[in-house]
Amino acid sequence: MSDFRALNAPTAFLFFTGKGGVGKTSLACATAVGLADRGRNVLLVSTDPASNLDEMLEVSLNDRPTPVPNVTGLSAMNIDPAAAAEGYRSRVLDQLGPEVTADERSTVREQLSGACTTEIAAFDEFVGLLDGDTAGFDHIIFDTAPTGHTLRLLSLPKAWTGFLKDNDRGASCLGPHSGLKMQEDRFRKALEVLGDPARTTIILITRADHGAIREAARTSGELDGLNLSNQLLVVNGRFHATDPTDSIAVALERDQNEALAAMPAALTRLPRDEIPLLGFDIVGLAALRAVLSPANQASVASVEPSAEPVDLPGLDKLVDDIAQGKHGLIMVMGKGGVGKTTIAAAVAVGLAKRGHAVHLSTTDPAAHVAFVVDGVMPGLTVDRIDPRVETERYVAKILASRGGDLDEQAKALLIEDLASPCTEEVAVFHAFSHIVAEARSAFVVLDTAPTGHTLLLLDATGAYHRQMTSQLAPSSPGRIVTPLMRLQDPDHTKVVLVTLPETTPVSEAASLQEDLRRADIEPYCWVINKSLAVSGTRDPLLRLRLDKERTQIARVRSGLAKRAFVIGWRRKPPVGVAELLTLS
Repeated sequence: MSDFRALNAPTAFLFFTGKGGVGKTSLACATAVGLADRGRNVLLVSTDPASNLDEMLEVSLNDRPTPVPNVTGLSAMNIDPAAAAEGYRSRVLDQLGPEVTADERSTVREQLSGACTTEIAAFDEFVGLLDGDTAGFDHIIFDTAPTGHTLRLLSLPKAWTGFLKDNDRGASCLGPHSGLKMQEDRFRKALEVLGDPARTTIILITRADHGAIREAARTSGELDGLNLSNQLLVVNGRFHATDPTDSIAVALERDQNEALAAMPAALTRLPRDEIPLLGFDIVGLAALRAVLSPANQASVASVEPSAEPVDLPGLDKLVDDIAQGKHGLIMVMGKGGVGKTTIAAAVAVGLAKRGHAVHLSTTDPAAHVAFVVDGVMPGLTVDRIDPRVETERYVAKILASRGGDLDEQAKALLIEDLASPCTEEVAVFHAFSHIVAEARSAFVVLDTAPTGHTLLLLDATGAYHRQMTSQLAPSSPGRIVTPLMRLQDPDHTKVVLVTLPETTPVSEAASLQEDLRRADIEPYCWVINKSLAVSGTRDPLLRLRLDKERTQIARVRSGLAKRAFVIGWRRKPPVGVAELLTLS
């Protein structure tokens, strides 16, 4: 695409960010390949815990720059959160003196095994790339650059050097701070780079639908609050119907136009580019080169799809199966943008319609469940785990229990410590634990955050489990049931994995399933959402996508899912109790 600014007028650093499922990775990879093909030396970096750069680029990556075959000048890497966290733990342990016992070393390692350590260590690596750890590249492109939790670390008010030097108590967030490579000057330089329009462009990706635009506006405002206003808005997947008699295609175009017309002022002020909807899966170098080059798109187009119908049950059958029980936790999980919130809301409404008491909640900071339900019905309670509220409650509890024993300076330092976003992670975990326990006597449907954040929450759950079980006396087994044990119990918890019938979402759901199984959590079923193959469309462009859909549906049902259900693409997203009941 000749007028894509990130390709034609690139800065040294390019950050692709936005709501899950809007095409960040595809466009980041396509831009990286395009710049390399123009003779630039490019490093492509994923900061996503659920990265799929390997699949997109058809190369095995690690946490060091790896040349991409058949693309001269392009290297790629994944910032591996687990590896970064292990390096962080090793630096801490190496600095412990010889007087520290093996048990004490084990305790320190366990204290550094949670989600906060993983998040901070990965962020440390990210800051290093901004600070010049990687030289020799004309451009560094970040896929899913941190916009919320981790960027807030940059804005902590106290000078970091003094904070790390003077705090020898071990703060709840950072633990033994000597494990960090960070320094105040390093943070200052990183923030300067991020906010400098001559060096950095923050590319905010959205789809032309109300939910994605609403999330893009929220993200844009959050970035503005950190003085990161050098943003470019990209509307991905723009569709124009070619068959005016096809009601599905006409409705899709109309919905996109209406969503863009209602775009908040915070986004309309940004420079904007549009990328068209394409009729092929964007996986592999040929497809990536075609994304921004219309001349190459015909070479990767699909053939006319089969007319064979998709034979899978709908969501109503899944709700019937769940409703046979009397209580339990239903965790709806998956990549961002696949429709988790809609599926969770439809399951909750369906269970309530069948006469059950149901609590619908979410761990997603975007928290759209109330918007999707948009109404009330007997037996259904809707709320959310509000990170701000939970954090305030947790901070008040800590200050009440510890603040009375501290002088004013120590209390100020404790308050500074608790201002960290890692405090929020701890507070959300406590609220999550209460919800898990609540499912012992009622149905609880939990809409989770996108995959990477959910894995961090489960990591915190596992760390708590290990800590609690290690403290049990050998003579008192079975006296505690941790949240992880409840998640592992199929009679208590049913995990529903949601995906789209596309290569990348299915691969990421499969990767999530493996992560869950390593934690001894077995998914109950998969839900394939927004299938055009069951919509009946005749539009040529939309039909080009159907054959790939069928391949992915067959992949799910034959090799990945024990149970699979399908939902067709709908002209309008199901919002409101009545619409949700048509699904469930």
